[in-house]
Amino acid sequence: MTERPARPDVVHTVTTTGLDVVERPLGAGARLWASGAVRKTLVLAALAGLWEGYARALDNALLFPTLSSTGAALLAGLASGDLPRAAVYTLGVLLKGYAAGLLLAALLTALASATRLGADLLETLTAMFNPLPSIALLPLALIWFGLGEGSVIFVLIHAVLWAVALNTHAGFRAVSPTLRMVGRNYGLSPAGYLTRILIPGAFPSILTGLKVGWAFAWRTLIAAELVFGVSSGSGGLGWYIFERKNQLLIPDVFAGLLTVILFGLFVEHAIFKTVERRTIRRWGMQI
Repeated sequence: MTERPARPDVVHTVTTTGLDVVERPLGAGARLWASGAVRKTLVLAALAGLWEGYARALDNALLFPTLSSTGAALLAGLASGDLPRAAVYTLGVLLKGYAAGLLLAALLTALASATRLGADLLETLTAMFNPLPSIALLPLALIWFGLGEGSVIFVLIHAVLWAVALNTHAGFRAVSPTLRMVGRNYGLSPAGYLTRILIPGAFPSILTGLKVGWAFAWRTLIAAELVFGVSSGSGGLGWYIFERKNQLLIPDVFAGLLTVILFGLFVEHAIFKTVERRTIRRWGMQI
């Protein structure tokens, strides 16, 4: 058997042409543009400019006041104390209804997770009542609970309950079977299985339900105050807007609406975004 000749070594010389740079420091403009806060600030500034420009072009303060006059009305409302009192009253009622809705949603979800009958009950009740607008129940609530916080809290519970319960139950059902088996193999107690397996695994859906429930409750409360006015001798932001509209103080009306918007932005970015960053993103469940 003849021996094969040795394979000659081939050496290739690689020449660089300056195109092999794979990383380059970003400029100041690119770094600023990469910040979500900067981009959102630019969006808000653009919207503010459009508001001011359109109002000046329309030149009718009774239809659409300028941003500057709205800002002046906002500062005047803050200085007089009327706007802070209305905001504190609205937030107090909102937190009561939101907390009661979360408690009932937790009980319904626990029942649905424990038994098939509970799951059927939750799905049936959600299909029945979730499409029903909360504000449509307010006339009945006024008959049942009278003119006061009780009727408003009732419709707030309806606004919060179904969104939170449905999203939480769907999140529990979507937890990976692998995670469920890991929890059982570790011999976790029912409380430990819930807090260490189910809730972390379902938390993206739970947080979505909390956001949707908050939004539903917020706009339901403002609408209830706008339509039915004052409750028990006190008024919230909706009543503040309605009262100023009757007095044709349109910049004050827009100041009340701007206050509602600012509260929404604060809750979304200062509370929910913080919770999301410290939980879902930290756990690697969202990019």
